[in-house]
Amino acid sequence: MTSTASKGMMILALSLIAALPLASCQRAEKPAAQAADAQSGETPDGEARAREAGSPLLGKPAPALILKTIDGQTIDLSRFYGKRPVYLKFWATWCIPCRQQMPKFEHIFETQGDKIEVIAVNTGFGDDEAHVRAFRKAYGLKMPIVIDDGRLAAALNLRVTPQHVVIGRDGRMAYMGNLDDNALDTALHHAQETPASPVTGTLAAPMPPALQVGDRVGSLSATGTTGAAIPLVSLRHRPRALLFFSSWCESYLATSRPEVAKACRTARETADRLSANEAVEWLGIAGGPWSTKLRDLVDYQTETHPKIPLALDPTGALFRSFGVRQIPTVILIDADGRIRGAVPPGGDIEKAVAAFE
Repeated sequence: MTSTASKGMMILALSLIAALPLASCQRAEKPAAQAADAQSGETPDGEARAREAGSPLLGKPAPALILKTIDGQTIDLSRFYGKRPVYLKFWATWCIPCRQQMPKFEHIFETQGDKIEVIAVNTGFGDDEAHVRAFRKAYGLKMPIVIDDGRLAAALNLRVTPQHVVIGRDGRMAYMGNLDDNALDTALHHAQETPASPVTGTLAAPMPPALQVGDRVGSLSATGTTGAAIPLVSLRHRPRALLFFSSWCESYLATSRPEVAKACRTARETADRLSANEAVEWLGIAGGPWSTKLRDLVDYQTETHPKIPLALDPTGALFRSFGVRQIPTVILIDADGRIRGAVPPGGDIEKAVAAFE
């Protein structure tokens, strides 16, 4: 088969997947009121979450961060502020609506790239460079692509995928949304028509280094299903295993990333089995885009009936604190509150916990 034909087959396959009427990186079992549009795969709930996340940022200075593309190019966002607008789009290779929106996104880059800086920001959550490069090849993308290390997600309140961010010529946040609609088109047009103006300042977005083996966890806590804070260090002075996952991992990814969905299910079942031995306390921590509200966690609990207690990391702060970018990941904490190890996706959780006890 020729390379052209191979590429055509890959694009066709991805297009067929993108055509599935799934919710915007949500479980397919959402109520009718939040059901996805059969053509776009987008949900009103996604737009509401993105707008809610963007509300406190609008009008404020955009983050002055230096990014690096997958091709090694450096992008200093602050260099554009005061001169030209910037359009950042958070996306993931496993996100169905992101795939559906990508052709138009590329078209915007090719037709408006001389007026507005267009940058594709892969969330780096549950993704890796190999998947991103394969995606770029399949879709024929020419725009600069960055894999976020967590700094942009923290600075721009990433809550859903896709998440569109428009920064005005003045270097201030102008728009945030989830849908590829008239509101986004209007925001892009307005950003290009607004005259350049001096920048009064930019929002610093420092991110502390992730905790390492041997570090103390300290007073970190997650939000339980009742809304109460749950300390990550055992109050009974026992070793604790933290299972980092996403509420949509087992269901949504069963279509777009089945191997990860299977790993999440296996990790949950393993944690449930091992939790019978009370020598180690277990706590499941849900996070990442679309795992931001307690109802997401409660829905997951209703669907899967886990035996271990669950908690939520609504802003992704805990995932960043432990440097977790792939799911499922297990972090082992001893009775003194020090990190003793981590089990990455596909790792032998049972063996690691047995050695940890």
